[in-house]
Amino acid sequence: MEYISTRGGAGAVDFEGALFSGFAPDGGLFMPQRIPLLDGDTLRRWSCFSYPELVKELCSLFITADLVPRSTLSDLINRAFSRFKHKDVVHLSRLKDGLNVLELWHGVTYAFKDLSLSCTGQFLQYFLEKKQKHVTVLVGTSGDTGSSAIEGVRGQKNVDIFVLLPKGLCTQIQELQMTTVIEDNVHVFAAHGNSDKIDEPIKELFADVNFARKYNLMSLNSVNWSRIVVQIAHYFYAYFQCAPSLDTTPLPTVEIVVPTGGGGNITAGCIARKMGLPIRLVAVVNSNDIIHRTVQHGDFSLSESVKATLASAMDIQEPYNMERILWLLSGSDSQLTKTLMERFCVSKSLKLPEDLHRKLLETLHSCSASDEDIVRAMQRCWDENRYLLCPHSAVAAHYHYSQPGSIPRCCLAPASAAKFQDALLQAGLVPQLPPEITVLTTMETRSTPLERGQNWAQVLREEIETTAQRR
Repeated sequence: MEYISTRGGAGAVDFEGALFSGFAPDGGLFMPQRIPLLDGDTLRRWSCFSYPELVKELCSLFITADLVPRSTLSDLINRAFSRFKHKDVVHLSRLKDGLNVLELWHGVTYAFKDLSLSCTGQFLQYFLEKKQKHVTVLVGTSGDTGSSAIEGVRGQKNVDIFVLLPKGLCTQIQELQMTTVIEDNVHVFAAHGNSDKIDEPIKELFADVNFARKYNLMSLNSVNWSRIVVQIAHYFYAYFQCAPSLDTTPLPTVEIVVPTGGGGNITAGCIARKMGLPIRLVAVVNSNDIIHRTVQHGDFSLSESVKATLASAMDIQEPYNMERILWLLSGSDSQLTKTLMERFCVSKSLKLPEDLHRKLLETLHSCSASDEDIVRAMQRCWDENRYLLCPHSAVAAHYHYSQPGSIPRCCLAPASAAKFQDALLQAGLVPQLPPEITVLTTMETRSTPLERGQNWAQVLREEIETTAQRR
């Protein structure tokens, strides 16, 4: 299994190469050269697997045994999930009115990104110990990625992680989950700008090829393929939990509703579908609706500004994983993808070719939700079930309540409601805080401010150089 760039200008790499690269050298994103196709018998056999077993099966299709022996891969994944609070790692709550909520947030930081980043942290450690190598991880976060990435690598002697968070634009709990980690290899920066602004200095450092090579820069944002491959398991598990019976031919279809910001999770869904899983995908977004506009109208263009919403982790204007989806749907046409993405990079506005837009419409449905929609969905779910939704999960629930369907449906829940007290209070609901979150407000914090007008890339560059000198 080899990985190639969506833009076609970089040589093929194996899983280890994709893991340590993040972006491909030509600016594209790594994707597998071929997507395995699973038959009905395989799906029926997998239907009784636990979530960790599905992760192992799927990872073994994309990580060859000569790189990571199968028994070692199994051990790494077991270790990754050992800190999860639920015995099944993920859990499906079956609520009234056909609302099925797949809770993906039972990890250390109460967010779905713990699932992929705990595995990625183990994969990293495996290869780093084998090669006696050190890496510098750069992460921009809109809320949850930063803390999950930190937990995946904290205390590791051969990794330094630099996280940029948008000061005041994520919740207090999200911020504290990053700034209270006092480890020598963890470096948190509180930037006075939104999540798209945060991505700019990170892209600048990755574009400096000599600097990136000297300090072994890599990304743990969802540009990293290892994040995507673990997330494919969400769809298989959701399907097997919600499909009425697998005794029919063809297999029944299940609709999976996916809250998305940067597009990584919905990309994993598109790959699962390409592998033969009979699912209908719905991408749901907040008022930052570029993915919804792209699906509905072929309009991949920025709005005037990022809107601050209750579903803050989805306050993203540039969903970089759309590049992977467009490449996948174009039949792996790297030249077309390169042309489209370069045009978008210059103008921040792109009209999809008619044929590509048609394929996107065949693959994805979409919906956007306002803050008012989010609040109503949170209130209704509580009134009917005494069940608290986070605002991101409520975006999916809004679709469920407003679009009655005739086939089984599963809504992915990316975070625990406990992380979003302000949104709960705005909905007139009472937060239920676990002790692990309550204690955060009493802990020491550490972060470096990035002020408006500063050269953020230069500040980061100097901090990376200083940290390397101290090793």
